[in-house]
Amino acid sequence: MSSKDVYKRSVYREPAPVLDQDNPFQAMVERFDVAARILELDPGFYEYLVTPAKIHIVGIPVVMDTGKIKMFEGYRVIHSEILGPSKGGIRYAPDVNVEEVKALAAWMTWKCAVVDVPFGGAKGGIVCNPREMSPGELERLTRRYTANMMDVFGPERDIPAPDMNTNEQIMAWILDTYSMHARRTETAVVTGKPILLGGSAGRREATGRGVMTVTLAAMERLGLRASESTVAVQGFGNVGSVAADLLAKQGCRILAVSDVSGGYYNANGLDIQAMIAYSASHGNSLEGYPDAEPISNDELLSLDVDVLAPCAKEDQVTLKNADKIHAKIISEGANGPTTPKADAVLADRGVLVIPDILANAGGVTVSYFEWVQDRQGYFWTEDRVNRRLDRMMHAAFDSVFETAQKHDTTLRIGAYVRGISKVAGALKIRGIYA
Repeated sequence: MSSKDVYKRSVYREPAPVLDQDNPFQAMVERFDVAARILELDPGFYEYLVTPAKIHIVGIPVVMDTGKIKMFEGYRVIHSEILGPSKGGIRYAPDVNVEEVKALAAWMTWKCAVVDVPFGGAKGGIVCNPREMSPGELERLTRRYTANMMDVFGPERDIPAPDMNTNEQIMAWILDTYSMHARRTETAVVTGKPILLGGSAGRREATGRGVMTVTLAAMERLGLRASESTVAVQGFGNVGSVAADLLAKQGCRILAVSDVSGGYYNANGLDIQAMIAYSASHGNSLEGYPDAEPISNDELLSLDVDVLAPCAKEDQVTLKNADKIHAKIISEGANGPTTPKADAVLADRGVLVIPDILANAGGVTVSYFEWVQDRQGYFWTEDRVNRRLDRMMHAAFDSVFETAQKHDTTLRIGAYVRGISKVAGALKIRGIYA
């Protein structure tokens, strides 16, 4: 079966207008609208499912190293708690805003439902520039934010995790602060923490591993052999570097990768292990890497490769460059890297897009494993974690693929249909409390 046959879609013939192309929540709603029409979703259920359940905005006073007090704004959006406690990361960035966090929280809802993880969706963020803050300032920021969220966070209420510019150390501070207030150690209150504090083996690599698993599943559907396939990866952070490394180990030839310093290309294939080592020894940057030709981000996205994996940030594939994409498969390691209007162009051109709510769901899947292990007080081997992750991701891909074929639509809309139908079904059974 060709990618064109796989990616036929009638529902995109007249896409709903986007009020603000740069608004990620509106982009989420547009995809939601298409799936809701396919499902013939009850208007009341539509309003319930598209609306965030709770939005928390807090002021965070921090005593800076200078002795002066500086105020920061923090967010936590709980989109849904229908399937279980809410789950989602916390990002630290100067451009974090409520609309972005609302979109990310909603995507977490559908992501958890797509991979059959019993969580609802949430997301958090703090408006700050962590690169300009000392470790002590970041610790005080994190602890005060956690204290402000004591009535929100909880192992059976809302479980945060790392996201952009946050890491194991920040999760450890959240764990400690919450535990001090609760007067007991609550390891299950946060995931993505150090193994020494109840973290899970395989968690750091989980998102990139999930990208690898669904990419190989898509290649199989299109009749592509890993040993004969080429890949370009945008982003060389935790997700992109792991995805590139694992795909290379499966036999794929990685022609290009990029990070904040630019793109790096080698027609004969890049040595990903060498690049990971170089980045680690050069301040997490590939700048100056010798065994590659420098290219721009636009050039990387338009390379003639079998697979393009955007693993950096939102809105990278847009209406401006969608017609220049030559990849047969786009595997979205990042959240929201493709805009709705670009989706329509890619579908017309027969590009198979593995949507973010499926492709990067490996992270939340192993976060669920971590939560389960913490609650049991019994921890699994990395091999067991990886085997369970691969099985769940492959099953989710097959289900989304079959849903897309059933409704003659894209994989993205197939994923939304699968996720929304599951949450809507649970809501119908639970009923509306009044």
